[in-house]
Amino acid sequence: MASFADYDTRRYRTVDVRSGYAEWARTYDDTVEDEMDLALLERLREPRWAKARRAADLGCGSGRTGAWLASRGVGAVDGLDVTPEMLERAAARGVYDRLVEADVADTGLPGGAYDLVVACLVDEHLEGLSPLYREAARLAVPGGAFVLVAFHPHFMIASGIPTHFRSSSGEEVAITTHVHLLSEQVAAGLGAGLRLVEMREAVIDERWIELKPRWEPFRGHPISAALVWRSDDD
Repeated sequence: MASFADYDTRRYRTVDVRSGYAEWARTYDDTVEDEMDLALLERLREPRWAKARRAADLGCGSGRTGAWLASRGVGAVDGLDVTPEMLERAAARGVYDRLVEADVADTGLPGGAYDLVVACLVDEHLEGLSPLYREAARLAVPGGAFVLVAFHPHFMIASGIPTHFRSSSGEEVAITTHVHLLSEQVAAGLGAGLRLVEMREAVIDERWIELKPRWEPFRGHPISAALVWRSDDD
Protein backbone atom coordinates (compact mmCIF):
# COMPACT_ATOMS: atom_id res chain seq x y z
CA MET A 1 0.00 0.00 0.00
CA ALA A 2 1.40 3.39 -1.02
CA SER A 3 1.66 6.06 1.68
CA PHE A 4 0.59 9.57 0.73
CA ALA A 5 3.16 10.98 3.16
CA ASP A 6 5.86 9.84 0.73
CA TYR A 7 4.46 12.17 -1.97
CA ASP A 8 3.04 15.08 0.03
CA THR A 9 4.44 18.33 -1.39
CA ARG A 10 2.30 20.75 0.62
CA ARG A 11 2.98 19.64 4.22
CA TYR A 12 -0.15 21.36 5.47
CA ARG A 13 -1.27 20.83 9.02
CA THR A 14 -3.44 17.70 8.90
CA VAL A 15 -6.66 17.05 10.80
CA ASP A 16 -8.95 14.03 11.06
CA VAL A 17 -11.87 13.53 8.71
CA ARG A 18 -14.67 14.54 11.07
CA SER A 19 -12.93 17.70 12.30
CA GLY A 20 -11.87 18.72 8.81
CA TYR A 21 -15.22 18.36 7.14
CA ALA A 22 -16.98 20.00 10.08
CA GLU A 23 -15.10 23.20 9.32
CA TRP A 24 -15.11 22.76 5.54
CA ALA A 25 -18.89 22.22 5.38
CA ARG A 26 -19.59 25.95 5.13
CA THR A 27 -17.61 26.41 1.89
CA TYR A 28 -17.43 22.86 0.52
CA ASP A 29 -19.86 23.31 -2.35
CA ASP A 30 -18.02 26.44 -3.48
CA THR A 31 -14.67 24.68 -3.75
CA VAL A 32 -15.31 21.15 -5.09
CA GLU A 33 -15.61 21.08 -8.88
CA ASP A 34 -18.24 18.94 -10.59
CA GLU A 35 -15.58 17.90 -13.12
CA MET A 36 -14.01 15.78 -10.39
CA ASP A 37 -16.93 13.42 -9.84
CA LEU A 38 -20.35 14.37 -11.22
CA ALA A 39 -19.03 14.85 -14.76
CA LEU A 40 -17.50 11.38 -14.55
CA LEU A 41 -20.81 9.89 -13.40
CA GLU A 42 -22.38 11.44 -16.49
CA ARG A 43 -20.06 9.41 -18.71
CA LEU A 44 -20.92 6.02 -17.26
CA ARG A 45 -22.97 3.60 -19.35
CA GLU A 46 -23.98 1.70 -16.23
CA PRO A 47 -26.02 1.76 -14.14
CA ARG A 48 -29.31 2.97 -15.58
CA TRP A 49 -29.90 5.60 -12.92
CA ALA A 50 -33.66 5.95 -13.37
CA LYS A 51 -34.14 2.22 -12.84
CA ALA A 52 -32.77 2.42 -9.29
CA ARG A 53 -35.66 2.42 -6.85
CA ARG A 54 -33.49 3.09 -3.80
CA ALA A 55 -29.90 4.25 -3.45
CA ALA A 56 -27.45 4.57 -0.55
CA ASP A 57 -25.09 7.55 -0.77
CA LEU A 58 -22.11 6.64 1.43
CA GLY A 59 -20.10 9.60 2.63
CA CYS A 60 -22.82 11.87 1.26
CA GLY A 61 -21.20 15.05 2.54
CA SER A 62 -23.18 18.16 1.60
CA GLY A 63 -25.51 16.14 -0.62
CA ARG A 64 -24.05 17.00 -4.03
CA THR A 65 -24.18 13.38 -5.19
CA GLY A 66 -27.64 12.78 -3.73
CA ALA A 67 -29.01 15.81 -5.56
CA TRP A 68 -27.44 14.56 -8.80
CA LEU A 69 -28.94 11.09 -8.33
CA ALA A 70 -32.39 12.55 -7.66
CA SER A 71 -32.12 14.67 -10.80
CA ARG A 72 -31.40 11.50 -12.80
CA GLY A 73 -34.56 9.79 -11.65
CA VAL A 74 -33.36 7.62 -8.76
CA GLY A 75 -36.49 6.79 -6.79
CA ALA A 76 -35.29 7.36 -3.22
CA VAL A 77 -31.89 8.14 -1.69
CA ASP A 78 -30.59 7.49 1.82
CA GLY A 79 -27.46 9.38 2.83
CA LEU A 80 -24.77 8.64 5.39
CA ASP A 81 -21.81 10.62 6.71
CA VAL A 82 -19.64 10.88 9.84
CA THR A 83 -19.90 14.68 10.01
CA PRO A 84 -23.05 16.26 11.49
CA GLU A 85 -22.29 19.61 9.87
CA MET A 86 -22.23 18.00 6.44
CA LEU A 87 -25.45 16.12 7.15
CA GLU A 88 -27.12 19.45 7.97
CA ARG A 89 -26.11 20.72 4.52
CA ALA A 90 -27.39 17.55 2.91
CA ALA A 91 -30.72 17.79 4.74
CA ALA A 92 -31.23 21.33 3.46
CA ARG A 93 -31.28 20.01 -0.12
CA GLY A 94 -34.49 18.09 0.55
CA VAL A 95 -33.57 15.13 -1.65
CA TYR A 96 -32.89 12.43 0.96
CA ASP A 97 -35.45 10.07 2.44
CA ARG A 98 -33.14 9.35 5.36
CA LEU A 99 -29.86 10.74 6.67
CA VAL A 100 -27.69 8.80 9.11
CA GLU A 101 -24.56 9.72 11.05
CA ALA A 102 -22.32 6.66 10.73
CA ASP A 103 -19.14 5.25 9.22
CA VAL A 104 -19.16 4.08 5.59
CA ALA A 105 -17.73 0.72 6.68
CA ASP A 106 -20.40 0.15 9.35
CA THR A 107 -23.51 1.96 8.20
CA GLY A 108 -26.22 0.26 10.21
CA LEU A 109 -28.41 0.43 7.09
CA PRO A 110 -30.46 -2.67 6.16
CA GLY A 111 -28.68 -5.30 4.09
CA GLY A 112 -29.89 -6.24 0.61
CA ALA A 113 -32.05 -3.11 0.43
CA TYR A 114 -30.45 -0.95 -2.28
CA ASP A 115 -30.45 -1.21 -6.05
CA LEU A 116 -27.61 1.30 -6.08
CA VAL A 117 -24.80 2.10 -3.64
CA VAL A 118 -22.59 5.13 -4.36
CA ALA A 119 -19.41 6.45 -2.75
CA CYS A 120 -17.86 9.59 -4.24
CA LEU A 121 -14.54 11.07 -3.12
CA VAL A 122 -14.56 9.05 0.07
CA ASP A 123 -11.96 6.33 -0.24
CA GLU A 124 -8.92 8.63 0.07
CA HIS A 125 -9.85 9.07 3.72
CA LEU A 126 -9.88 5.32 4.43
CA GLU A 127 -6.75 3.48 5.48
CA GLY A 128 -8.07 0.29 3.87
CA LEU A 129 -10.63 -0.33 1.13
CA SER A 130 -11.95 -3.79 1.99
CA PRO A 131 -14.38 -2.68 4.75
CA LEU A 132 -16.05 -0.19 2.38
CA TYR A 133 -16.43 -2.74 -0.40
CA ARG A 134 -17.76 -5.39 1.96
CA GLU A 135 -20.35 -2.99 3.32
CA ALA A 136 -21.40 -1.91 -0.18
CA ALA A 137 -21.81 -5.56 -1.16
CA ARG A 138 -23.90 -6.18 1.96
CA LEU A 139 -26.20 -3.25 1.24
CA ALA A 140 -26.83 -4.07 -2.42
CA VAL A 141 -29.71 -6.22 -3.66
CA PRO A 142 -28.73 -9.22 -5.81
CA GLY A 143 -27.61 -7.73 -9.10
CA GLY A 144 -27.37 -4.26 -7.56
CA ALA A 145 -24.65 -1.77 -8.47
CA PHE A 146 -21.88 -0.17 -6.44
CA VAL A 147 -20.42 2.96 -8.05
CA LEU A 148 -17.22 4.42 -6.61
CA VAL A 149 -15.61 7.67 -7.76
CA ALA A 150 -12.11 8.33 -6.47
CA PHE A 151 -9.17 10.64 -6.90
CA HIS A 152 -6.84 8.90 -9.34
CA PRO A 153 -3.75 7.58 -7.55
CA HIS A 154 -1.57 8.83 -10.40
CA PHE A 155 -2.61 12.43 -9.77
CA MET A 156 -2.22 12.12 -6.02
CA ILE A 157 1.30 10.73 -6.42
CA ALA A 158 2.37 13.10 -9.22
CA SER A 159 0.99 16.27 -7.63
CA GLY A 160 1.45 15.49 -3.94
CA ILE A 161 -1.71 17.49 -3.19
CA PRO A 162 -3.76 16.20 -0.23
CA THR A 163 -7.46 16.75 0.22
CA HIS A 164 -7.48 20.20 1.81
CA PHE A 165 -9.53 23.32 2.48
CA ARG A 166 -9.00 26.91 3.53
CA SER A 167 -10.02 27.53 7.13
CA SER A 168 -11.89 30.60 8.33
CA SER A 169 -8.51 32.05 9.36
CA GLY A 170 -7.14 31.61 5.85
CA GLU A 171 -4.91 28.64 6.69
CA GLU A 172 -4.72 25.76 4.22
CA VAL A 173 -5.54 22.62 6.20
CA ALA A 174 -5.23 19.02 4.97
CA ILE A 175 -7.57 16.18 5.86
CA THR A 176 -6.10 12.72 6.46
CA THR A 177 -5.35 11.36 2.97
CA HIS A 178 -4.45 7.89 1.73
CA VAL A 179 -3.39 6.70 -1.73
CA HIS A 180 -5.11 3.61 -3.11
CA LEU A 181 -3.81 2.13 -6.34
CA LEU A 182 -6.37 0.97 -8.89
CA SER A 183 -5.14 -2.58 -8.34
CA GLU A 184 -6.13 -2.20 -4.67
CA GLN A 185 -9.62 -1.14 -5.74
CA VAL A 186 -9.93 -4.21 -7.94
CA ALA A 187 -8.63 -6.53 -5.23
CA ALA A 188 -11.05 -5.10 -2.66
CA GLY A 189 -14.02 -5.37 -5.00
CA LEU A 190 -13.26 -8.92 -6.04
CA GLY A 191 -12.61 -9.83 -2.43
CA ALA A 192 -16.11 -8.62 -1.55
CA GLY A 193 -17.62 -10.86 -4.21
CA LEU A 194 -18.40 -8.07 -6.69
CA ARG A 195 -17.96 -8.04 -10.48
CA LEU A 196 -16.32 -5.06 -12.19
CA VAL A 197 -18.50 -4.07 -15.15
CA GLU A 198 -17.16 -0.63 -16.09
CA MET A 199 -14.29 1.74 -15.36
CA ARG A 200 -13.77 5.31 -16.56
CA GLU A 201 -10.90 7.71 -16.00
CA ALA A 202 -10.94 11.49 -16.36
CA VAL A 203 -7.87 13.50 -17.36
CA ILE A 204 -6.94 17.11 -16.80
CA ASP A 205 -8.13 18.74 -20.01
CA GLU A 206 -8.96 22.22 -21.22
CA ARG A 207 -11.99 22.42 -18.95
CA TRP A 208 -9.80 21.68 -15.95
CA ILE A 209 -7.15 24.21 -16.99
CA GLU A 210 -9.84 26.88 -17.18
CA LEU A 211 -10.88 26.03 -13.63
CA LYS A 212 -7.34 25.54 -12.29
CA PRO A 213 -4.81 27.43 -14.47
CA ARG A 214 -1.95 26.43 -12.15
CA TRP A 215 -2.56 22.80 -13.11
CA GLU A 216 -1.22 23.36 -16.62
CA PRO A 217 1.85 21.18 -15.82
CA PHE A 218 -0.55 18.28 -15.17
CA ARG A 219 -2.41 18.57 -18.49
CA GLY A 220 -3.24 15.10 -19.78
CA HIS A 221 -2.70 13.40 -16.41
CA PRO A 222 -5.56 11.26 -15.05
CA ILE A 223 -7.25 12.96 -12.10
CA SER A 224 -10.22 10.80 -11.11
CA ALA A 225 -11.65 7.36 -11.79
CA ALA A 226 -15.06 5.72 -11.59
CA LEU A 227 -15.58 2.00 -11.07
CA VAL A 228 -18.93 0.27 -11.45
CA TRP A 229 -19.44 -3.05 -9.69
CA ARG A 230 -22.32 -5.54 -9.62
CA SER A 231 -23.28 -7.92 -6.85
CA ASP A 232 -23.97 -11.54 -7.74
CA ASP A 233 -27.48 -12.33 -8.95
CA ASP A 234 -27.61 -15.69 -7.17
